[in-house]
Amino acid sequence: MSTSIKVTDTTQSRLEELQAEIRLETGQNVTQQDLLERIVTSTYESKDELIDSFRDEFEPLSEDEIDRWLSGTVDSGIETTEDDIDTVLYGE
Repeated sequence: MSTSIKVTDTTQSRLEELQAEIRLETGQNVTQQDLLERIVTSTYESKDELIDSFRDEFEPLSEDEIDRWLSGTVDSGIETTEDDIDTVLYGE
């Protein structure tokens, strides 16, 4: 079964560069279909890195880092209300 997929000009260019490098290094001509098949098969076998590449780059703090950060806080003994915060921020 053959299916067409659309790729960006950049991706097309990279596929062509990979084809050329493979030809130079191995002397073998490979089609873009063969190249994509190999890339997908190889990536599928170790897909965790691919999946991670789609995650946000945000890395939450570890429990130790949270504890260290919170260790710098102190209880002043004064209760602060939302109205107090609004007054300081907005002058209301």
